[in-house]
Amino acid sequence: MSRKLIFLDIDGTLTVPGSNEPPKSALDAIRSAQDLGHKVLLCSGRNPDMMAPVLKYGFDGYVACSGGYVAVGDEVLYDCPMTKEQQETAMRLFKENGIYRTVEAKDGSFCDEGLADFLFQQSGGNSEMLRWRKALESDLGIRPMSEYDGRPIYKVVFICSDLEQIRPAKDALEKDFYFLVQEQMGAQAFNGELVNRKFDKGTGVRIAAEKLGFDIADTIGFGDSMNDLEMIETVGTSVCMENGSEALKRMSDLVCPSVMEDGLAAGFRSLGLLKS
Repeated sequence: MSRKLIFLDIDGTLTVPGSNEPPKSALDAIRSAQDLGHKVLLCSGRNPDMMAPVLKYGFDGYVACSGGYVAVGDEVLYDCPMTKEQQETAMRLFKENGIYRTVEAKDGSFCDEGLADFLFQQSGGNSEMLRWRKALESDLGIRPMSEYDGRPIYKVVFICSDLEQIRPAKDALEKDFYFLVQEQMGAQAFNGELVNRKFDKGTGVRIAAEKLGFDIADTIGFGDSMNDLEMIETVGTSVCMENGSEALKRMSDLVCPSVMEDGLAAGFRSLGLLKS
């Protein structure tokens, strides 16, 4: 079998949403694949700071900030934060329209006070709701917005009760940014991401593949939510977790068991990435 370049989303794919601890089965599968000469990179919406607890497991590189920051080994291949004007416009219009914001810089994340209370008031919810609840409770290092000092940011995650709230920001910024809205999170909660049109997870895959000398046909991507869409559309073989978005499952070449049922290891085994 030819060498493969494997990209893994984190939350809901490598780990239970909001966690930093991959199952042992996943780590064993990753190491086995690497021993066979395959390369394994993370491909996440997380920034490098929020990735740090997972990077210790020995990945060959990462696509961070939904494609806005790409590194292989110690070499940064791509670095594209928002302009000062773009981030000021987004921050102002989201705040004016009652939208909860989480901004992600390279070395820190900050969210509006009150977001945790809003989320815990919601009934029901999908994996994104679970991820955010756990993220705000755990050690992902999300700090209050009052500590944000204006440093460059790569992405804004927004959460609101009515999608009409995002219209003013969308009117002002849609020419430069995708407003990626996830499936409804809870009874009265929608979340999405403001992602620069200059990049996405798919462009990050291409940048890393070119650097490492892999044809796109020899790339594999594992994801679980619609923020993995561009990765799933770009890679040669696409895999969605059973716990993932129904829409993404329909678009993927393979659906593997959930992250809670050793799905990553099962997916690696199905694709012949492990030692026999």
